[in-house]
Amino acid sequence: MLNWANRFSIFCFLDNNEYNFQSPAFDCILAIGCRRYVHPAAGNAYTSIQKFYDDKPSWIFGHLGYGLKNETEKLTDAQQPFIDFGLAFFFEPEIIIKVNNNFCSISSTTIHHEEIFEEINNLSEMQLTPAFNKINLKHAISKEEYIKTIQKLQQHIRMGDCYEINFCQQFYAEEAKINPLEIYHKLEKISPNPFSALYKLHDKYCICASPERYLQKKGNKIISQPIKGTSTRNLRNNSEDSKNWQNLAKSPKDKSENVMIVDLVRNDLSKICEEGTVQVDELFGIYSFPQVHQMISTISGNVKIGTKWTEIVKASFPMGSMTGAPKKRVMELISQYEKYGRGLFSGSIGYVSPTGDFDFNVVIRSIFYDDLKKTLCFLAGGGITFYSNAADEYEESMLKAKAMMKVLE
Repeated sequence: MLNWANRFSIFCFLDNNEYNFQSPAFDCILAIGCRRYVHPAAGNAYTSIQKFYDDKPSWIFGHLGYGLKNETEKLTDAQQPFIDFGLAFFFEPEIIIKVNNNFCSISSTTIHHEEIFEEINNLSEMQLTPAFNKINLKHAISKEEYIKTIQKLQQHIRMGDCYEINFCQQFYAEEAKINPLEIYHKLEKISPNPFSALYKLHDKYCICASPERYLQKKGNKIISQPIKGTSTRNLRNNSEDSKNWQNLAKSPKDKSENVMIVDLVRNDLSKICEEGTVQVDELFGIYSFPQVHQMISTISGNVKIGTKWTEIVKASFPMGSMTGAPKKRVMELISQYEKYGRGLFSGSIGYVSPTGDFDFNVVIRSIFYDDLKKTLCFLAGGGITFYSNAADEYEESMLKAKAMMKVLE
């Protein structure tokens, strides 16, 4: 299916890998081709996106870039992203292929659905060839610089500038020739996650194995599921793996990170929810993924009648798990200390339905690739608090980068 879709200049594939997080609407969905689109300029992005949707409420797919933070706060970016997908992009697809419970539905405005099914069925399986050349990954900062930066950020915490800040390092490569579909396939085998995506926007690809939901809306209910707290898996030793799970569940440092973001999300959702409806459905839940154990909390609320879907996003974007608290100040510090702009990283990929329901992930554990310039990059990091150990934080960021490094070997 993806092999067939790659002939188009735009597509968005979302796959929950059979995780049952809050009853997903489908197992996977593929939006292909572009009937119309919105690629908003800075300054009026939310207004432009909402007008695009209101003109013809329909299925739309696309992304929200981290730079949208400048639309809600008076902020600027000190650095440009290494690979730039633009501030935001949404498109109404020509073709939608949805798979759910072994049932495949195809809708199209341009090609008969039976013809599409036959074309895909008649394709031979994708030949998984290795990358054309060796990928020479570079670190944007050294381990020593990373540790010194963490210590500087902890000084900001001591001075009362913030309570928690998400700091990330970037890995990048030039003269990189890869097959994005093959890399996605390999990443999914190593690290299947409930909010995975393969997103193609002309020459650029986002290869995403995200475990985190940013925001979902069903009817008038919205939920957010921030992740804060990570420990490694040990699949060869059940006793050690269980110990790692228990250590994360009891960790005061990880709980303090998590609860700060829970409070931030509660505050964000209260701006657009009915009074008294915002609640914490689950606090400090421990979920196991192939690479790591994660601490996840779930916050929900009932949206005020008449609230536009972009207003919900604007009230809560960017997500607290990728920024920190208080949000505006930590975003200023992120811009000051990170070497590159984040671009699509810590933004979101997802969809909006014709009824205004939506589901968006958090773009983490993702490889970004520019097929024209033959460049690629990915980022990894974590939440820094007063109690953080700088060397441990570096190791946690490397743990999160492990799967992406492995598929690029």
